Amino acid sequence: MPELEQIRCEREQVLMDADSSLDHVFFPDSGVVSAVAVYADGSIIEMATIGREGCTAVQAVFGAKISSVRLLVQIPGGAAKMSRTAFTRAMERMPSFRDLMYAYVQAFLEQVLVSVACNGAHSLKHRLARWLLTMRDRGDDDSLQITQSLLAEMLGVQRPTVTNAARELERGGLIARGRRQVTILDRQGLVAASCECYQLVRARVASYLPKTYA
Repeated sequence: MPELEQIRCEREQVLMDADSSLDHVFFPDSGVVSAVAVYADGSIIEMATIGREGCTAVQAVFGAKISSVRLLVQIPGGAAKMSRTAFTRAMERMPSFRDLMYAYVQAFLEQVLVSVACNGAHSLKHRLARWLLTMRDRGDDDSLQITQSLLAEMLGVQRPTVTNAARELERGGLIARGRRQVTILDRQGLVAASCECYQLVRARVASYLPKTYA
């Protein structure tokens, strides 16, 4: 605890950029951070999301000193910040912490692997429903502070395309869209509208981190 600094993460804030020095590890407690790939033309696409179930330390667990991804704040909120040096020291000195981090790495990889398959197998409407549910699981509010533009970037589509998918969910009474905000009106209906990948990831994460969904 003495090594942790409490910080506030703002919407679309870059906590760490790709190819930069991996100096810190972040533990979100109310916000959500995306690990995104950055391409030569400046475009980005989401690879995984990190909320209060984990941290941004997957690469640091294995001793990496350079970040290969950009860490972008999706949902604003609080987080604890820790230096990579202190994180490495805790891994070495605290077996229980080390075991928990190894379990989280496995859960994180499950999320990435399922997401890769989902992107190729399921429609944008299904993927959007899954993404919104994943964001909701990390917080305590049905209103998600997210823009249509950022949604499009994260899902790897054009803004009009994600807008059409969101309209379908809205017409079904599952969500309501506002300025820079999406509100979930019917969570169970959204689960039904999502693909099976949402429940699959939940089950696999729970198997590695059983207290996550307690």
